[in-house]
Amino acid sequence: MPAPDRRPNNGVRFEFFVARRYLSAKRKEAAISAITAISILGVAAGVAALIVALAINNGFRNTLQRNLLGATAHVSVLEKEPGPGIANWRELIVAFHKTPGVLAASPVLYGAVFFSGPMQSRGAILKGIDVTAELQASDTLKTLKSGSAARLRETDGLPAIILGARLAQETGMLQDSVVTVISPQGELTPFGPRPSYRRFRVVGIFESGFYEFDAGWAYTSLKAAQETLSVDDVVNQIELRIADLNRAPEVAKAAEALAGPKLAATNWQEQNRQLLNALKMERIVSVVTIGLIEIVAALNIFIALVMMVMEKRRDIAVLMSMGARREQIVRIFMLQGVLIGVAGSAIGVAAGRALCLIGDKYKLLRLDEQVYALSYVPFEPRITDTLWVPAAAILVSFLATIYPARSAARVAPVEALRYE
Repeated sequence: MPAPDRRPNNGVRFEFFVARRYLSAKRKEAAISAITAISILGVAAGVAALIVALAINNGFRNTLQRNLLGATAHVSVLEKEPGPGIANWRELIVAFHKTPGVLAASPVLYGAVFFSGPMQSRGAILKGIDVTAELQASDTLKTLKSGSAARLRETDGLPAIILGARLAQETGMLQDSVVTVISPQGELTPFGPRPSYRRFRVVGIFESGFYEFDAGWAYTSLKAAQETLSVDDVVNQIELRIADLNRAPEVAKAAEALAGPKLAATNWQEQNRQLLNALKMERIVSVVTIGLIEIVAALNIFIALVMMVMEKRRDIAVLMSMGARREQIVRIFMLQGVLIGVAGSAIGVAAGRALCLIGDKYKLLRLDEQVYALSYVPFEPRITDTLWVPAAAILVSFLATIYPARSAARVAPVEALRYE
């Protein structure tokens, strides 16, 4: 065998050539080759599993966030204590529109009511809105499953109402049918409060993608809601849409200062804190748990290289006696571990992205909407995860080579060749 070229480029090619040859299968080294194959598969399994797990976590977070923010406010202004309602809501709307970062402000009146349909009766939330302002502040009514949000402005005949898809399905209420809405707080009579009954025309059905809203919400005009709930010209909440979601706490603080001492402002992060914290913790647990697969793969790489050093003591001695430097021997065995990491990471990234694509396209994993709020598991892999996960796997593979590579460099050529 000719002496290795000491020039840097040729040296790298020499070390890469030897490392690749050592990873090739030979009959007398079948055990090492099997461990090498297992190491590659271990790295691939860890990378693929982590990419899929992070894609699921990211899919849940983004889908829930889109659905929540499409139906609820970025910032909500409401009474600190239950009272008669916000009477000066018109003046506040004008003031909020002038607040930096606020795109739209919508007056809202919420009330708990019962819907009496042909199949069954069910309790739900009636949301009275100003149609124009609501379309600016929320996305739910922009694309209805059927009907039109513009019909909420109709004043002829019965007042109009738009129902959630699940609410309409479970109560048997169809498009253009008539539904009876029962308000428990109702009217005040000499004999005490009496529930009020009011008939509405179903002019639309919405589907937000979030089960809680689709099964328990209905929209009507602000005036119709006030009459149904037997209240004056008041609202109990003003919802703000902002330009930058990350500035929600700052905008909420400014809105609260404008609203006065009797009103408070909350933002979407506070309202959904438990859900967001749960998803964050799930992501951390996924990384830690599935990262153990990479540790197992690194142990396999460590064992394979230790066995290879024992098998290749004679080859190492020959290379060193012909002029190979100890640092070149170290790089040969380090390159083997890196090659295993690169091969496994490439396979893992391809498999992980393919699983995410297939799972999301065909909605392979179905869920119970009443429990998870979504009908299927969403997969949304991120480019950053596709970059740092294989990079971490390659780094772990490299770290597993340090001890075996240094052991190989400590081989004494004279001692290794004495009995050959």
